[in-house]
Amino acid sequence: MIFSVKAPIPGFETIKEVELEKIDEFFVKFISKSDPTTFTLINPFMLRPYEFEIPEYFRTLLEINEKSNILILNIMIIATPIETSTINFIAPLVFNVDNQSLAQVVLDANQHPDFGLMESISLFLNKEKSE
Repeated sequence: MIFSVKAPIPGFETIKEVELEKIDEFFVKFISKSDPTTFTLINPFMLRPYEFEIPEYFRTLLEINEKSNILILNIMIIATPIETSTINFIAPLVFNVDNQSLAQVVLDANQHPDFGLMESISLFLNKEKSE
């Protein structure tokens, strides 16, 4: 599915359209249609409690209402070993699946002190499974 970027993604302002390619229930590949940029995205709800209010500006921009089918994903920086990979929880990507639009919402760190910019995935991995 192709999504239109409705607000510039900080640091990646040239990206105007993206395609999402599902990898599994955890991961999604984010592929820019306007340049060679790709990201690995992760479903934050599979890792931790993750709640925030989408600011009114972004609700309007993405035409989100109470019936909208939205998808929230976070950018993950993959590293080797995987335990050193990091996740950006403070700036989720919000997708309105109904109208195929997206924006990155930078949350207020004071209101969300538990959400970091580069949190290690090792904090969320089940060590028993990996051994």
